[in-house]
Amino acid sequence: MADFFDQLGDILFLDIETASLTEKFEDLDSRLQEEWIKKERLIRMENPNEVPGSLFFDRAGIHAEFGQVICVGVGFFQSKKKDKKLIFRSKIFDGQDERELLLSFRDLLDKKKWVLCAHNGKEFDFPYLCRRMLIQGIPLPEPLQIAGKKPWEVRHLDTMEMWKFGDYKHYTRLELLAAVFGIPTSKDGIDGSQVNTAFYIENDLEKIKKYCLRDVEVTARIFMAMHPQLDEIQIEIAQAEESKKDHKD
Repeated sequence: MADFFDQLGDILFLDIETASLTEKFEDLDSRLQEEWIKKERLIRMENPNEVPGSLFFDRAGIHAEFGQVICVGVGFFQSKKKDKKLIFRSKIFDGQDERELLLSFRDLLDKKKWVLCAHNGKEFDFPYLCRRMLIQGIPLPEPLQIAGKKPWEVRHLDTMEMWKFGDYKHYTRLELLAAVFGIPTSKDGIDGSQVNTAFYIENDLEKIKKYCLRDVEVTARIFMAMHPQLDEIQIEIAQAEESKKDHKD
């Protein structure tokens, strides 16, 4: 158990929230408009007569080429072995300037040899972060560099992949795992489909940040639930920190 506690402190749980690059399709760069229309044709094959660009607001945010990262939530455990207690500390990176946000997040990744963990992170969070960093001209931090690495050298964990146990037939939502393990929901007042509206229409980044941090905590709790030998361990949640704009460009 001692080894597990030591390893647990190296895991950085994370979640990202994304929005479309612009609120309106018409405000998108003309070259990107052309590319979105081509991608949109594949998305709306069942309704080919819809107006081109009509799906941009609702769907663009999940595609790194047409979206942006608006906040990154992270969390990690600090252990008190004598008290059999884990303190979960979290932090949120946010801001209207995506490049500044990603630079601050990169600084955190450079400080330690982190193991990254997210729900569906291998298919969404990790590649999305890599793509947006490169688009913003930011060199990838070591934990996100996978080119040339052997599979066992990539320090990425994915709670959805862990739950599959080799079964690749379907997607398992974070909320479903939270429900089966009796973990409080993170979908209190907002879910992923409403982020673009909260960001552009309601101008409520605070709501998005709270939702993002709740997802980080739920992911961490699900990870712990998959290690039932530790069910006697108490988890204490510390107050989340705000990121500071003190990165090194």
